[in-house]
Amino acid sequence: MIKVLFVCTGNICRSPTAEGIFRSLVENDGKAEEITVDSAGVSGWHEGQCPDMRAIQTAQDNGLDISGLRARRVIRDDFKDFDLIVALDRSHLEALEEMRPQFSPAHEKAELRLMMDFAPQYETKDVPDPYYGGSKGFQNVFEMIYAACENLLIEIKGRYKL
Repeated sequence: MIKVLFVCTGNICRSPTAEGIFRSLVENDGKAEEITVDSAGVSGWHEGQCPDMRAIQTAQDNGLDISGLRARRVIRDDFKDFDLIVALDRSHLEALEEMRPQFSPAHEKAELRLMMDFAPQYETKDVPDPYYGGSKGFQNVFEMIYAACENLLIEIKGRYKL
């Protein structure tokens, strides 16, 4: 079982969108028994809350239901339980790199990656935070994440011979 965790700030916009998209791609590819997915935030500001309503609506407009997801914060066990932790922007990657030594010994398995490394066609390292913008920003973020998730799935299938 390959375990993937998506991480953003509060786990209410970008990372639950990534979780929903990637889960859908994995299920549609028949790999749900081999790949599991979750999301979390580097902060606990929104723990227990559902995703932002604009993220939910954008997902629904694109055929996905993320309304049942609930925000949580990254915890110590994430660094040993997940094979891959994908940060939605460089600030999240930096926060995860700072958390890791506090949370876990160096031998724990999680590989840290940046989401947009899987979608170089966008020529950016960061998925922008749509929180303070309108619905167009959420759709743009959805499209960026979708492209990255498609390539991430291809990479995982190749790397782990799935």
